[in-house]
Amino acid sequence: MAAWDTGVTFRRLRLGLLSLAVFRGVLEDDVIAAVARCVELGNRLEADPARPGLEHEYADAYARLVAALLATGDADLATHVRTVVLDDENAYLRRLGAGGHVAQELEDAASSELETLGMMANLTAEVLLAPVGEKDLRELLPRFANSSIDLPAAYAERAASIGRTGWGMYARYHVFRVDQGQIVPVRYPDPQRLEDLVDYERQRNAILENTRALLRGLPAANILLTGDAGTGKSSTVKAVANALAPEGLRILEVRKEQLRAIPAILDQLTQNPLKFVIFIDDLSFSADDDNFAALKAILEGSVSAKSDNVVIYATSNRRHLVRERFSDRDGDDVHQRDTIQEIVSLSDRFGIHLTFYKPDKGVYLDIVHKLAADRGISMDEGQLDLAAERFATRRGGRSARGARQFVDSLLATPDTLN
Repeated sequence: MAAWDTGVTFRRLRLGLLSLAVFRGVLEDDVIAAVARCVELGNRLEADPARPGLEHEYADAYARLVAALLATGDADLATHVRTVVLDDENAYLRRLGAGGHVAQELEDAASSELETLGMMANLTAEVLLAPVGEKDLRELLPRFANSSIDLPAAYAERAASIGRTGWGMYARYHVFRVDQGQIVPVRYPDPQRLEDLVDYERQRNAILENTRALLRGLPAANILLTGDAGTGKSSTVKAVANALAPEGLRILEVRKEQLRAIPAILDQLTQNPLKFVIFIDDLSFSADDDNFAALKAILEGSVSAKSDNVVIYATSNRRHLVRERFSDRDGDDVHQRDTIQEIVSLSDRFGIHLTFYKPDKGVYLDIVHKLAADRGISMDEGQLDLAAERFATRRGGRSARGARQFVDSLLATPDTLN
């Protein structure tokens, strides 16, 4: 053995990483791949420490490891490995999340691999620099921080709460969208909060109650939210999603033209232990639009069996979802009239229908006062009301969105506060 050998660290780690099966996916991470490269070269140095150029090759691999770690924004190796391992989507977690029996062989493999990954997570810069015998080179190479962790214990804790945390991208994000048929995360979602919403308590409580039923595994309905633009329909859904994300709720935004992708999406989500809201914003159809047929089939359950962990929430500025033109009404095309009638009946297939009306003057000003107070705006109440009403007149009427835009405009032009 070489004089710098720290026991069987490099040899054992090399064999352990080569044997990964359950957690094979973590090797695709840049930092873990860089560690594996160091381990491979370190193992060669153990066998042949005098091999020309090998020590410098190892030093280069070590520097690349530190560079990859710094690129993550965190110079702590243990913290990074913990995050990657806990978020990894693998056969063990999928089986556990589906509530099925985990075979003993799978349990044993996961346990053994976690020991290997835990050993890797706790590697220090000093251990990894030991193979570099050239003093000047060793002193020049950068160090990294490392906090000792018990990876198997951390993983057991994550597995026990999988119904709230999920795995992979579902553990890191709570808002998603569909891009070319694939579910992808929204990295910077709308931060809308329930406490920022004013009025519409009945509608908001109905959505909260239904969504909490979904989270508890109870029957939950699909919801249609209709009403005038700017009344807070979308904001309410997003605020509920943000508030209940820690309890295991995820929201997937789907555009109208993507409705045909929903059956395939349901197939992906059915075995996931988390609960999902498929959110369709600003939904409406014209007489020559056949996308409504896809949604109708989904709501009726004729495409696939209803998933117990998925509901559909849709918003529309039109109560019956149809963009009806006078030409549609006056035409004598029987098929066209039948199509319009089918679209109209689509709204009846939602289990809950909530209406958001434009606020009257009193409610509108209440919203303005609440938002102004929340933002620390101190202004004579009479002047505030007068300015808010003028703003609404210029914008074509009162709305919750208009109230928010008005208050934002006050912050953007401080002179108006004097």
